[in-house]
Amino acid sequence: MSDQQTIADSKRAFHHAFPYVIPPLYRRTADELLVELNLLSHQKQFKADALFAVGLAQVFDAFTLGYQPQEHLKPLFEALCHSSEFDPNALRDQATKTLETVSGHNVEQVEGWLKNEGRGAPEALAQGLNRIGSETFHYSRLMAVGLLSVLSAAKGEEASDPQQLSKKAHELCDAIGFSKARVEKDLNLYNSNLEKMAQAVEMMEETLASERRKLERQKSESASLETPQENSQELEAQSTSNSGSGNSGSGDSGPSGSGSGSDV
Repeated sequence: MSDQQTIADSKRAFHHAFPYVIPPLYRRTADELLVELNLLSHQKQFKADALFAVGLAQVFDAFTLGYQPQEHLKPLFEALCHSSEFDPNALRDQATKTLETVSGHNVEQVEGWLKNEGRGAPEALAQGLNRIGSETFHYSRLMAVGLLSVLSAAKGEEASDPQQLSKKAHELCDAIGFSKARVEKDLNLYNSNLEKMAQAVEMMEETLASERRKLERQKSESASLETPQENSQELEAQSTSNSGSGNSGSGDSGPSGSGSGSDV
């Protein structure tokens, strides 16, 4: 990765790769991910491991909920990654494989892998866990989200309880080699923003639905106003037609009248 690429360089690369207008609700997500990836690209000790890949995919998917048009999501993710020379396909593939392998195990098994530096874990997850705490490791807040997502992907009732998962992720920090303070801060911020985003998306959808109902009502009212006018025009045309027929009848009776008068 280049260690000379500035944030401005990344932004230019991003807008060149994604020349579309991003809806206001999603611009902050795009900007923050772009900056985060740019800063990580400067860290020689940083490696895009499984937890990072899962965290990046999760944050992107969660904070682009409701994005329209949906077909722009894939090129948006690709442009964000390419802007700082990350491989979007490799990261997506790594995230998908990690969650798929974890989904067949319960929370206790996954917790055991995390506590034992990845020993016994699927390869996709083990390699990243083995590096945590070493001198060649660089932490990213996306890894905290990745940790939470990995626990959430496991089987069992506990995996469906967000509060319990956040608590467990915090408890595992010492064993994994993460800073408890940083993970707690990053997960609290993530959960808080996730809740705000869900509310914003719900409000946006309600607003759009209201606008659609208003438009349909206006169309309906417009159609009902046009109908009497059309009927009036039809009646007027019909009246004109009948009046024209009456004048023709008078003309016909005139000569006959003349004839009759002549006979008289």
